[in-house]
Amino acid sequence: MKKLINAPDRVVTDMLSGYLHAYAGKLEQVPGVTGVVLQKKKDKVALLVGGGSGHEPLFLGFIGEGLADGVALGHVFASPPPTTIHEVTKAVNAGKGVLYVYGNYAGDNLNFDMAAEFSELDDIEVATIRVWDDVASAPPERTEDRRGIAGDVFVIKIAGAAAARGMTLGEVVEVATRARDNTRSIGIGLSPGSIPDSGKPTFTIEDDKMEFGMGIHGEPGVKRTKLLPAAECARTMVKYLLEDQPLGAEDSVVVLVNGLGSTTLMEQYIVNNTVAEILAEKGVRVHETLVGSYCTCQEMAGVSVSFLRLDDELTSLWDDACDAPYLKKKGASR
Repeated sequence: MKKLINAPDRVVTDMLSGYLHAYAGKLEQVPGVTGVVLQKKKDKVALLVGGGSGHEPLFLGFIGEGLADGVALGHVFASPPPTTIHEVTKAVNAGKGVLYVYGNYAGDNLNFDMAAEFSELDDIEVATIRVWDDVASAPPERTEDRRGIAGDVFVIKIAGAAAARGMTLGEVVEVATRARDNTRSIGIGLSPGSIPDSGKPTFTIEDDKMEFGMGIHGEPGVKRTKLLPAAECARTMVKYLLEDQPLGAEDSVVVLVNGLGSTTLMEQYIVNNTVAEILAEKGVRVHETLVGSYCTCQEMAGVSVSFLRLDDELTSLWDDACDAPYLKKKGASR
């Protein structure tokens, strides 16, 4: 597949350099590693997010005021090494602890855990939240085996808001865990993305087929079908989500309709139309809807749908102001 790159082994460093040029004056690179931090360190709990590159704007696009303080990046679809995570941890630490938020993948789990051990040797208190929102990747009785996909955005927003309010590390962990446990997602794949190193697709699928539950690295889903109309796709995805986390007239949610890389905004809004209709029929209040590409797989075609079920505190934290390249909110008046 065609890509505008210089060399496969330089895609992350070149991307990072271009990103820092775009946001000069606000962000800076951690010396010697593929990590980025806010130039002005805040006197609060620090939020560090990260994972493999290739999912932009996740994670790089969510560093900013009221969101992440630092990002640790790995190569394409590969976890950042423990040394990178550790260096970013030291760079963001303000003496009040550091919270790691990342998707639940074996490599990330191993490397972030090792970095936490290194950091604790430096007397930096570290806590971890693994996001496991993909309902298609494991049944409810094995929630902790599920993958983290676009629901990362919800958890980052809540954790960032809690830290910005001056909450303690334990308090930030509590509300961010609650956000994680009230987030559900599922995606569909229509055509694959590709890995710059090899140029090969992340999966193969017939031109007239699609797959429900496809992961953001091309992991197998739960069923492959003929290509269906957008409304039927949306109904099926919402059915999976509501079977896993029932919602009714007493519930309020944030909705994320997420493009996986090459899916147009036109298609995303068409999907959202049916999602909104279903929730309205059930009396579920939509507090806010995000539509756009937040968590991608290179040029993969497809969408995911995520729900964050709110309570009063989560609503308040969600409404707090934030300012990052790919998520901005003015904040609700109180």
